[in-house]
Parts: sequence; C-alpha cells; structure tokens
Amino acid sequence: MSESDMPDWEKRFRAPRVSLPDWAEDAPDRSLFVSNATGTYELYAWDRASGEQRQATNRPNGTTDGLLSPDGAWIWWFDDKDGDEFGVWRRQPFGGGADEEATPGLEPSYPSGLALGRDGRTAVVGRSTDDEGTTIYLVRTGEEPLEIYRHAESAGVGDLSHDGSLIAIEHTEHGDAMHSALRVVRPDGSTVAELDDTHGGSEELGLEVLGFAPVDGDPRLLIGHQRRGRWEPLVWDVVSGTQTDLTLDLPGDVSAEWYPDGGALLIAHSHKARSDLFRYDLATGGLTRIPTPPGSVSGATARPDGTVEYLWSSAAEPPVVRSTTGEVVLDPPGMKCPPSVPVSDAWVEGPGGLIHALIQKPAGAVGPLPTVFDLHGGPTWHDSDSFAAGPAAWVDHGYAVVRINYRGSTGYGRAWTDALKHRVGLIELEDVAAVRKWAVESGLADPERLVLTGGSWGGYLTLLGLGTQPASWAVGIAVVPVADYVTAYHDEMESLKAMDRTLLGGTPEEVPDRFAASSPITYVDDVKAPVYISAGLNDPRCPIRQIDNYVNRLAAHSAPHEVYRYDAGHGSLVVDERIKQLRLEMEFAERHLTPTATAPTD
Repeated sequence: MSESDMPDWEKRFRAPRVSLPDWAEDAPDRSLFVSNATGTYELYAWDRASGEQRQATNRPNGTTDGLLSPDGAWIWWFDDKDGDEFGVWRRQPFGGGADEEATPGLEPSYPSGLALGRDGRTAVVGRSTDDEGTTIYLVRTGEEPLEIYRHAESAGVGDLSHDGSLIAIEHTEHGDAMHSALRVVRPDGSTVAELDDTHGGSEELGLEVLGFAPVDGDPRLLIGHQRRGRWEPLVWDVVSGTQTDLTLDLPGDVSAEWYPDGGALLIAHSHKARSDLFRYDLATGGLTRIPTPPGSVSGATARPDGTVEYLWSSAAEPPVVRSTTGEVVLDPPGMKCPPSVPVSDAWVEGPGGLIHALIQKPAGAVGPLPTVFDLHGGPTWHDSDSFAAGPAAWVDHGYAVVRINYRGSTGYGRAWTDALKHRVGLIELEDVAAVRKWAVESGLADPERLVLTGGSWGGYLTLLGLGTQPASWAVGIAVVPVADYVTAYHDEMESLKAMDRTLLGGTPEEVPDRFAASSPITYVDDVKAPVYISAGLNDPRCPIRQIDNYVNRLAAHSAPHEVYRYDAGHGSLVVDERIKQLRLEMEFAERHLTPTATAPTD
C-alpha cells in the first residue's frame, strides 16, 4: 500500500518516532535515542558534532532499554529473549563494533536498575530473580562482581555519585512495594545514610531517587518525597544529613533533575493531565517558567549550555523533540504523523471524589456515539493530554474515546493513588461506572454500543468489569491482561509479586478472599459481552497460563470470544505487529456492534 492510499490511523503507527535523546555527561555531543525508523523500535547512536546517526541494536522483537556511558564510549543495552525481560546487559562501542557481555560473572535476571561510572570501568547493576530476590553488584572491568546488597523484597539502583564514592538504593525491605525507602552505601556496601518515610507516622509515605549532584565530591542527593500528600523534590546532603526542602507553589506532582552545573534544578510539573517546565535556582530560590506549548512534556533534560530539550505532544499534535532555542532537535525523515483531535475534560462526581476523564470524539460529531472506554495500565500511571495513536484510530473510525484517571492513578495526590488497596480492581471500576453513567446521561455515549478496553492493568480492569458489570458493556477487548489473579501471582516476575502483596495485603494463601474478589476469573460465568483477548507468549507481567485458564472457562460456557497470541512479551515493539493487533481489535468491535447484534442495555 502506498503512503497516499494508507489511512491516517495506520500512518500514525508507521511514521518515524524518536524518544528524547540521552547524552553523555562528559561527551555531550554523543547521544542515544530510540526510534521505530526501521519498523521495529531500536536504539540509535547520534554524534551531534558530525550529524551521523547509526542504528545500534537490531533484534527481531526490538530493543528499548539502553544507557550511554558518561564518557560517551559505550552503549549499554539489555538483552532478553523475545520480550521476557529476563537477560543480561551487553555493550558496544559508541562508534560501532561487536557487542560484548557487559557484566561477565552475573547470571541472567530481571533488571533492577543500572548506574554507570565516569571512570569508564565501573557499573552498579541491580538484578532480581524469583529465588534470590534483589541483589545489587559493583562491577569493575577486570574484577569479579562484588555483591553490595541483597534482600528478598524488591529494590533497585537509584544512582551513582559523580565521583563514584556513593551509591543510592531504593528498597522496600519493610514490605510495602508502593513506598520505597532510601539507603546510601559506599562501593564496598557499607552504609552511609538511611532515609525512611514509611514508618513513624500515621501513614506510609514513599521516597524516590532523582539523582546525585553532577559535581565531584558533592554529597547532595536530589530525591522525591510525599510528605505533603503529593510528589515533591528536596535536596538531601547524605553526609551531614541536612534536608533542604524546596518551596514550590505548584499544584499537582513535581519532579526534578539537576542542571549540569549543580546550581539549579529543572522542574517538571504535572497537574490535571497536563505538564510544564520550570528552572529553580538553588541559591536564590527563584522559579522561572520555561515556555512550552499546552499539552504534555513526557521527558526533559538540561544541556551544558543551559538550554533544555524536551519531548512534547498533545492529544491532537504528534510528539516532537523541541529545544528552548526554538528548534526541533530531532526530525526523522519519512512519513509524517497525521494529527488527531483535541481532548476535552470532564470532572465527574464519584464515590471517592471528583474523577478526571479525558474525552475525544470525531470533529463535528453529535452523540450519542459508539464509545470506547480505554483504561490505562499501571495502575500507578495516568492518562494525559498527550498523543496516542490507539485512541486516535478509534476516533478515525467514528467512536468517541473516554479515558479515565480512576483512583489508583498518579498525578492527583498520594491519597488518590493509594486508595485502591485491598479492594483492588473493584475501586477503580466504581469510578469507571460513574464516568460511564455520566457519558450516557450527557448524550455523549450510546449505551448499547459501549466498548470496554485497556492494556495490562487496563486489560485486567476490562475483564473484571465485564464480569462485575455485565449489563454495562457491549464488547470487551483486553490486551495483555491479568485474568486469573492467583495463577498470575505465582507465575509473574518477583517485583510484581511484591506489588500484589502490597495491594492485597498478603499472598493468595494469606488473603484468599481478597484475591478471589479481585480476580476476573471469579466472575467469568457472568460475562455476557463478546470478549477479545490478546496476549504475549513470553509475558512475565501477565503470564500466558493464567490467560489460558480464563479462556478455558469462557469456552466452557460457550461465551463468544476470540484470543490472539503472539510471540513477544508485554506488548510488541514491532510496528507491523502493533498495526495488526489494533486492526483485529477494531474488526472485532465492528462485528459485534452491528445494529442486529444483541447488545446489553441499562
């Protein structure tokens, strides 16, 4: 099919995309980015001085996990098997050459963070396995890996200080995988400092590592905290123990990273599904807005010359890497991504407070419309006013699309994010039901042509919603879902087991009633709508066995369903495969939303 004959929805998937370029701290002309230019998402090296761009990885199922060493000499990338997320780190010279195993002596594992030293020979490598829990190693070229951390609960590498003398670790030794504590250790593993907001108060709070100051001998660590009910940054001197809070009069969540001179912070502010940027001067406390268009900034970095590069998009406008110089940083050649329609906001009263929903519909369309309720994954994530090819494709086909930042979503304060504990899935679906009611009563949505869909956690909520709200939905489309919670728990990667124990208050053996209440398979016999499920055969997050269990139960009572299994992990990095999957989903919906179809009613 020629480009001129290709529909806009397919062009949005095929148009070349690039990520925000990472750059080498001591060689800032050397950058690393991800692109789908070949039809598969891979890592690319970019020499800014010469303008040369080179594809660095080339694997059938794609590569997105990579890091550039601070000296710009090496590209590190994670080598798993067909998306199973279990593997080893490899590296190759920036200018090209053979790949080599980057951490000889370490067995394959799930990755738990990576930090690279400026000396060109040091790395801090986090690993997790089902048998060992989390281990962290100091790896130096020519030496045996040195274990500096081990614990059964989940943990990860936060950062390595500029001079390599301090290592920050995020850990959940207290057993709450939603709220990390921090430990700073020396290269021999001995402890320098601890910071733990999870105990001592009436509520457990989380901490996160944002990065050490980019100055030799500087023990300041930039961290995120939740002490005022939302994410905010502070500067912690890990040697003296001094904590310098930042006074930022900004609603919503705030994150930050260092400017390269260590004298200022680049502030990323997220509020009501939009985001913007600021510069914070640490000496004066001055906060200066960095102009960005309305929409969402999904990544930003301050360059050595003081300029800022950022990846921006809106629901209507495709992503682009911009600079505060006014220039477009990366503009890949080839097909251009067509725009979509703007998003509008709805605030709906729900059982736990106001629920924020984002609405897109075909230009000029008047309801009631066939409507897709597209539930985001996570659950600790949120939908935003940013470009998404999937929702845009549904709009192209005449559907309205409703995306809901249900309880459990980030960006609306810690209490909103933490609200789903113990009644997992059921809490979120109460909010979905409230927005569904609003969409129908407002005249937007046709109650007989409602599609419930989502990927990962959104796929889980889809299957759970079809069983617990069977009269509400005409079609269900679940992408890489949790379908049988108990089996999923036993088969999934260890870090997700820890999250499930936190959310549900224990293991399936310890709290069987909670797992049963939150598991889609418990309600499978009540499902009335036709169900479409897609699943990756190598998925370590939503493993295939638990999906097969659910499908077998559907088949046992002759419920209409289709299953598509593909040879990858938790989603595909191959453009053709993504297009195929969405086409199958839309065709399934079209078949079951015809006027002669038997559709549920209120």
